[in-house]
Amino acid sequence: MHANSWPGGCCCTRLRYRLKAEPMVVHCCHCTQCQRMTGSGFVVNGVIETSNVEIETGSLKPFRLPSETGRPLIVYRCADCGTDICTDYGARETMIFLRMTTLDDPKRFGPDVHIFTRSKLPWVSLPPQVPAYEGFYPAFEEVWTSEALQRRRALGF
Repeated sequence: MHANSWPGGCCCTRLRYRLKAEPMVVHCCHCTQCQRMTGSGFVVNGVIETSNVEIETGSLKPFRLPSETGRPLIVYRCADCGTDICTDYGARETMIFLRMTTLDDPKRFGPDVHIFTRSKLPWVSLPPQVPAYEGFYPAFEEVWTSEALQRRRALGF
């Protein structure tokens, strides 16, 4: 176990994982695709290197879904119970969008930004202190810290 690590898992508890680093950024996405994919009003995704997510028990099953951008969209779910764990947008393989509410302590990482608020459900209120964009933010530098940008660049993005 790492000194700074955060455990998580699925509903049936057969899949257990551990984050070995904090996410680079945490998005609260209100797009209709995330709403439909998760069956919720929004999804809270932590963008993190796949190398910083350690699967301890169980396994993930990939599901290829159609995407609004036309780029590959692969959702990984617990192979046993189907809990939505993470998504690889664009089949990048080195960076995933982890469902932060699958952490054992989902309060640990709140959203850094709200995105695609143009399709936010009308009964969802956004906190004024968190940046919000109608679509995706225009520049990574507006939202990501310099350390997070360095980590992203190290992945080739």
